[in-house]
Amino acid sequence: MNRPEREAAVRRLMETLPVSVPPGLPGEAARRGERLLRLLRTGRRLLWLLLGAAAVAFLTWAALTRPWAEPPSSTTPPVSRW
Repeated sequence: MNRPEREAAVRRLMETLPVSVPPGLPGEAARRGERLLRLLRTGRRLLWLLLGAAAVAFLTWAALTRPWAEPPSSTTPPVSRW
């Protein structure tokens, strides 16, 4: 089926009488859509909360252990008085 045939088929479908929709279908679809959006919003908030907690934990660990500082040398003895 090429493009003009598809366009003609779509025009024929659009010119026919509209299909009747069951009475409860739009309301049910709206409820499901609202529920899905609520679940996605909650999931997004939980992920942001988890990311924030991980950032705070990392910053706390980095502030306490200072991994960027050189560890003290253990190969040379400490300098004492002469």
